[in-house]
Amino acid sequence: MEIYNVLHRRKETFRPIEKGRVRIYSCGPTVYWHQHVGNFRAYIFSDFLKRVLIYKGFKVKHAINITDVGHLTGDSDDGEDKMEVAAKREKRSAKEISEFYLKEFKKDFSKLRLLEPDYWPRATEHIKEQIEMIRVLEARGFTYRTSDGVYFDTSKFKDYGKLSNKKGESLEAGIRTSMRSKKHKTDFALWKFSSPQDKRQQEWESPWGIGFPGWHIECSAMATKYLGEHFDIHTGGEDHLHIHHENEIAQSEAALGRSPWVNYWMHCAFLVFEKEKMSKSSGKIITLSSLEEKGFSAMEYKFFIYSASYRKQLSWSDEAMKNSASSFRHLKNVIGKIKDDGEINEDYLKKFEERISDDLDTPGAIAVLWSLLRNKRARGKFRTIEKMDEVFALNLKKAEEEEVPAEVLKIAEERKAARDEKDFDRADELREKIRKLGYGISDEGSSYVIKKLEKSPSR
Repeated sequence: MEIYNVLHRRKETFRPIEKGRVRIYSCGPTVYWHQHVGNFRAYIFSDFLKRVLIYKGFKVKHAINITDVGHLTGDSDDGEDKMEVAAKREKRSAKEISEFYLKEFKKDFSKLRLLEPDYWPRATEHIKEQIEMIRVLEARGFTYRTSDGVYFDTSKFKDYGKLSNKKGESLEAGIRTSMRSKKHKTDFALWKFSSPQDKRQQEWESPWGIGFPGWHIECSAMATKYLGEHFDIHTGGEDHLHIHHENEIAQSEAALGRSPWVNYWMHCAFLVFEKEKMSKSSGKIITLSSLEEKGFSAMEYKFFIYSASYRKQLSWSDEAMKNSASSFRHLKNVIGKIKDDGEINEDYLKKFEERISDDLDTPGAIAVLWSLLRNKRARGKFRTIEKMDEVFALNLKKAEEEEVPAEVLKIAEERKAARDEKDFDRADELREKIRKLGYGISDEGSSYVIKKLEKSPSR
């Protein structure tokens, strides 16, 4: 299996540290707002990687962090904490904000049929580990203080810039106009002091004063805690490459006294909207829920993401999404007519395995699937596709396993709320509404099951 290692800027044969086992860390969400479909491209990519490794027989240990403190609105350790901003905006506590948006994130994560990681570590629950790593860095001479925090001195780390390949220009000294200024433009905050003027909801005692951790230190501390001082793969979006991941490497290798900290770095390219990165700050975001309201399913979106290599930017447009959804529905209909002959087509399965082993070539793997379907003489289609779907996770097996429409799910949730409130008349009205949309609903304990009716009733 070959994967593109950003650290060396080339495709390399994957060799795990420990035979038969792989440890992966994926940068997770900052839970101050909804995650958009651009964000989810990175999680679909890391899930595909994980599924390929499992398919090949590896045991995978995976961690996805939750950033619920320390991610500032500015890229240079300035601005406000995004969690604090969201709390003020919505007039709720930072804890309530993080709980709500994490719940929303996990709903979409589940809709996309992404495998749960072994660990969901939260930054606020690992302050002790972050402080301890900063103490080690301080003892080893990699830090200095200013009036607003404790900073990592990148000039002391000789390999700074090795991931982004920007060593020459990266250590240009800054002009120190005040004690708040950094020594070098690439230096970054490890611990920020709370401002006496602005009372924060989230702050902690530390050896340096009351404050909160920088964004970068959380990933180093948590990844090391759960995956060890040396692990296999670190994934994330390409926007993390030049700053966040560069800083992770510097502080981790400086603190641990070893190199490399991670063997393979893999980055997913942007989903671009009108030639711009889809981002929350631009206001140009599309969520999975808004896609569902337009009649697209989570699996149709996932199929769209598979249409391009994870390392290439993918352009978003309503037309492209419509075409991809149409292709996916056709694919499901064709598969739904296939009979199980009890065989596996080894030739096509081998072609599929070649594609997924070549740096996760999803377009190539989809092409193999279509080729199998179009070959009228090929046997073993059903079980071969079943094997392929262990990696695709597109719910390809049978046409009748199509996603329940978002409209029906919404009414079902309203009905559940009505039943919980003992409003059974309202619950019956909503059951009839669901029936008119062609679905039946039956209650099972505190939950329910939705099934498509054999014949849609006349309206």
